[in-house]
Amino acid sequence: MDLRKLKTLIDLVSDSNVSELEITEAEGKVRIVKGSQALAQGYAPAPVALAAGAPLAATAPPAASVPAPAEASAPEVSELHTVKSPMVGTFYRASSPGAKSFVEVGDMVKEGETICIIEAMKILNEIEADKSGKVVQVFCENGQAVEYGQALISIE
Repeated sequence: MDLRKLKTLIDLVSDSNVSELEITEAEGKVRIVKGSQALAQGYAPAPVALAAGAPLAATAPPAASVPAPAEASAPEVSELHTVKSPMVGTFYRASSPGAKSFVEVGDMVKEGETICIIEAMKILNEIEADKSGKVVQVFCENGQAVEYGQALISIE
């Protein structure tokens, strides 16, 4: 599906009373969900963040407001290692909705240990710690859409 057709579909959804549109063609499948209410609940799939400009703006403020605690501990920032998202997708702290989180703030992790999952295109990708240490901060909420290179977890 070309970019012009995708933009036309996005404009169609935003200008109408339709809250969700899903189209399947030979080239693939596109799903467009209108509004930021799904993001507020932490349930928006990654294609929404890619397809519509409004949801991207809705995900930016939480990330922008997160560094404040890090600024309070500025001397320690140089010692912190941040695990960043290797892909665009949906962040999950546990393997299933009722399961225990992979890591909590204060937990010790070893290099190679699974610390979270990012769902991209219906595939669950386990993200592993690339450094051993203590989890200092988890930047993302469960079910939050994340971008490539976005900070996920800080390890001391």
